[in-house]
Amino acid sequence: MTDDAQTLSPSLARDTPKSLRTRARILDHATRLFAELGYAAATNARIAEAAGLTRGAMLYHFPTREALIDAAVEHIQVERARLLAAAADSAPPGADLADHAIDAYWRLLRQPAFRAFAELEAIAKTDPDVAQRIAAAQADFDQAHAGEPFSRLLSAGGGARFQASRDLARFMLEGLARATLTYDADARVENLLAVIKRAIHMLNRKGDLHDLWPDDTAPR
Repeated sequence: MTDDAQTLSPSLARDTPKSLRTRARILDHATRLFAELGYAAATNARIAEAAGLTRGAMLYHFPTREALIDAAVEHIQVERARLLAAAADSAPPGADLADHAIDAYWRLLRQPAFRAFAELEAIAKTDPDVAQRIAAAQADFDQAHAGEPFSRLLSAGGGARFQASRDLARFMLEGLARATLTYDADARVENLLAVIKRAIHMLNRKGDLHDLWPDDTAPR
């Protein structure tokens, strides 16, 4: 049992500054290990070891796998929202906002929080319990966090056309992040990012059909 638990009741001990820092450390390591090792390999015991905790201390903060997953989903959700909002506010002066949005989101998808949530989504396809535990976070991110900040990033307005612009960029990038490119990966990714940018420009009425893949030049 931790020092916190020895001096306070269990309900209060988890809210002390020391205990909150310990929980945050556990959840940071859980996020990283979900991203790096995968959900199955990132066991509670392995997460405890990475966080420098005894089995007893880990059980005190997260007595079950389910308790850890619930807290990790919330932790990851907060971090994804923070990163996305920061990206939306970081466009350089004079930058093309659509291009910046695509480049920024592509970078974010390789951050531990985004990779960890993608791993949970993959597991949820065959694990109903995980699916239920991440459902609210999926809906919240889709409706709120990936809505307004991503709209600002893309400089997109309202209506079905601009919703399609946001969705096309977001889901093509997320799919690309999960793809396995077995040859010429850098060149293929560069080409695909260029095409995505051109498609978004077209939907945002900043280009026409012939700009999607110009006949006389390679994508750049």
